[in-house]
Amino acid sequence: MRRRQQSGSTKPAGARRRLADYRAKRDFSATPEPSGAGARSRSQSLREPLPFVIQKHAASRLHYDFRLGWDGVLKSWAVARGPSYFPGDRRLAVEVEDHPLAYGDFEGIIPKGQYGGGTVMLWDRGTWEPRGDAAEGFRKGNLKFALHGEKLHGNWALIRMHGRLENAAKPNWLLIKEHDGEERGADDKSITDEATDSVLSGRTMEAIASARDRVWNSNGGGSSQGSSAQPARRRSRAAKKDTPEGPPAPSPAKNLFGAGKEKLPGFIPPQLASMVKSAPRGEAWLHELKLDGYRIQARLNRTGRTASVQLLTRTGLNWTLRMTGIADAVAALPARTALFDGEVVVLAPDGTTSFAALQAAFQLGAKRPLSYFVFDLLHLDGRNLRGLPLIHRKEILFELFADVHNGSPFHLSQHTFGDGREVFARACNLGAEGIVSKLSQSKYSSGRTSAWVKLKCYREQELVIGGFTLPSNGIHGVGALLLGYYRDGKLVYAGRTGTGFTQETHRRMRERLDSLRQVKPPFATLPSDAARQAIWVRPELVAQVAFTAWTTDDLVRQAAFKGLREDKPAKEVRREVENRRMIEVKQTPRQAKVTAAPRRATPVVRSPRSSGTRTPESAGPLPIRLTHPDKVLDEQTGLTKDALAHYFVAVADAMLPHVAGRPLTLVRCLNGNGKSCFYQKHASASLPKEIGSIGVVDRKTGRPEPYITLSTSAGLAALAQLDVLELHPWGSKNNSLEKPDRIVFDLDPDAAIDWATLADAAKQVRRRLKSHSLDSFLKSTGGKGLHVVAPIEPEQQWPAVKEFAHNIVLAMEKETPSLYLTRMTKADRKGKIYLDYLRNERGATSVAPWSPRARAGAPVAIPLSWRELGAREAPRFLVADFSHWKRRLTTDPWKNMWSVRQRIPASDST
Repeated sequence: MRRRQQSGSTKPAGARRRLADYRAKRDFSATPEPSGAGARSRSQSLREPLPFVIQKHAASRLHYDFRLGWDGVLKSWAVARGPSYFPGDRRLAVEVEDHPLAYGDFEGIIPKGQYGGGTVMLWDRGTWEPRGDAAEGFRKGNLKFALHGEKLHGNWALIRMHGRLENAAKPNWLLIKEHDGEERGADDKSITDEATDSVLSGRTMEAIASARDRVWNSNGGGSSQGSSAQPARRRSRAAKKDTPEGPPAPSPAKNLFGAGKEKLPGFIPPQLASMVKSAPRGEAWLHELKLDGYRIQARLNRTGRTASVQLLTRTGLNWTLRMTGIADAVAALPARTALFDGEVVVLAPDGTTSFAALQAAFQLGAKRPLSYFVFDLLHLDGRNLRGLPLIHRKEILFELFADVHNGSPFHLSQHTFGDGREVFARACNLGAEGIVSKLSQSKYSSGRTSAWVKLKCYREQELVIGGFTLPSNGIHGVGALLLGYYRDGKLVYAGRTGTGFTQETHRRMRERLDSLRQVKPPFATLPSDAARQAIWVRPELVAQVAFTAWTTDDLVRQAAFKGLREDKPAKEVRREVENRRMIEVKQTPRQAKVTAAPRRATPVVRSPRSSGTRTPESAGPLPIRLTHPDKVLDEQTGLTKDALAHYFVAVADAMLPHVAGRPLTLVRCLNGNGKSCFYQKHASASLPKEIGSIGVVDRKTGRPEPYITLSTSAGLAALAQLDVLELHPWGSKNNSLEKPDRIVFDLDPDAAIDWATLADAAKQVRRRLKSHSLDSFLKSTGGKGLHVVAPIEPEQQWPAVKEFAHNIVLAMEKETPSLYLTRMTKADRKGKIYLDYLRNERGATSVAPWSPRARAGAPVAIPLSWRELGAREAPRFLVADFSHWKRRLTTDPWKNMWSVRQRIPASDST
């Protein structure tokens, strides 16, 4: 294939020559920007992925640098206001000098006084795909292309302006979004306002600007220390010298005998320690200080020159953005892939750990330096270490930490051998929380095991908050918390605590609890005095509580509040029971020694899973290829694209009858459901091939428009690639668009409406439909509402079906106007249930059964049986918990919906 040419050139010029202007403007002894000294031209194949990056640059004024990789360099334009998804915005893009490809990894500070001095953020990155001959497009100034980035997608154009600007020293172009179904309206929120943070580090511009002693250096995997750029470049060159794809292999690699090969796994459920009454004895055990913090698994994945780090809680929640300093330290370690197990803490001046200070840092924004103490290594550079003896894993850890500098927040947890009783006594005298003792020859095994045991100097555990009382002194705070734990699915009352609060935690706790109030107590049973003056709340918050002992009636004695835990769901809280049968393990001195080359151990076989999530169904290959499968779409549960795709495949047989062959509206969340999402109903050329289109005539223009549709499980899986978290189908099929085959009633309650009242409303809709000889089906919306759906033969037009539904709800409103409302006015909805019948008009949609929702936790809109309305609370199901409720697929209440043959009666009076 012939060499592609740069814009405006008549023959290909070497990348070094084209970078001469770039290099002449910069002093590389003062700026950390890459010099591009090793850049060279290369023939461009359209089968190769072409990189693009957009850097947000606060220089003399804020602008966006748009860069397309071509022939060994980054062709570059300065876009003053940044890209826009609205095709009517023609954003001025001033062509500037070519930049080296290595510049695509740069994020940091260009020193004041240097060319372009200011803060640089890597705002977006991905690949671009020319539409037509790219070389011709560059030359003629009419370049059309598709972007496949983390923020920008779809078809775009760069058009060079003519007239007096055509031959300017810096040619002026226009960056324009094309009409392709991905565009947005003029009044929609701009992508630059919606997605403001770095795709490389997750930082804001302010965070990058304030880190003046740190420069992001992808070759070294993170932020490099030092006020000068020179040390960062020296590390970068050393890394390239040893391996062009990243940093040198860690020195411990030579000691990985017995560790089987594997891809870097996602989240590994942690190994947990059992509580015991006395410390173990014998040389088989090693002992560590028990730390009072958050259990965190650090996942490092270096691809080429880019280091990706995830910090995952013990339930797989992704907290990386809450601990960016620790993420930077992990990224700087000399490893390509690694999985660490440890604890994030705040150190007190006396060297102990303070959970209260940790809570102040996380919840109150207090400036407390976080430290990450690592005590285990589960994976390293393509090797599964979980089958190796613990003492050997620790030896590898020691070698890996040899070059970690003293100022790093990354620390190695020390251990000691000896009599556990003596170690425990010394730990308590030092003011530590206790000790954790581990069998030195044990493998890493997820879950609670007897190979790891813990002994506390004082008793402490998590308990669920089920209610509170008001303070007697009249302040706006909490008098006491009413606590419990789960046993056999029921919340068991465990006592109360009224101490341990500060003025700030009093106020914040009261605000949190007030938002969770409910009428009924959540506890299964209660002592008569416990309910006195109690205010009940939904049992969602978990408190860390210290206490002296359990009483004979199983209540905590002299309990003190230490803080809220955000890393453990309330439903998982159990009472910790001490193991009274601690077995001493005898071991010979020979066994106690560290073995340089242990005998080959059988690796623990695990399917690699997407990081940060309790994967719903990750076994088996997907029918489509995912890019960025580890991308987290829900921060609360850590749900990733990979896990979402497997979920869609798992529920395909149940979901497809309700979505296949219908126009669909999708809710896409490019930055996860914690950020702005948008609706898409029009098909475009950039959609995966598994997703089709159907022409729907626009009633205003009379012209058909391409609407999204699909018909296969591969099409459902492809939705995950598009970051789709909701599916909303029409109430009619593609072959009968004007005649719906279902009637939908959406019951949308005000927050003050309790579950029992909502359930009664659904029953009433059912009874009224039954009076017209119509059977109906029930579905939760994944939010606070319910849908009642009646299948019908597709015989009548939309207006007739809408009128029938309207008459049903009008009759309910007329009968009980204090409870029901049929108008959309939000101001009138207080204390009422809005009966939405407007789902039954052309173009309207309703969320599909089994669809996730773009809300915190990624709940599911799930079919319910009518008897489930008798539950004490609204059923709630999460995608991340699919393994716990997937049996519902075999008892799907909607399974036989399509065998029902029924019609709206000729007389539709209610």
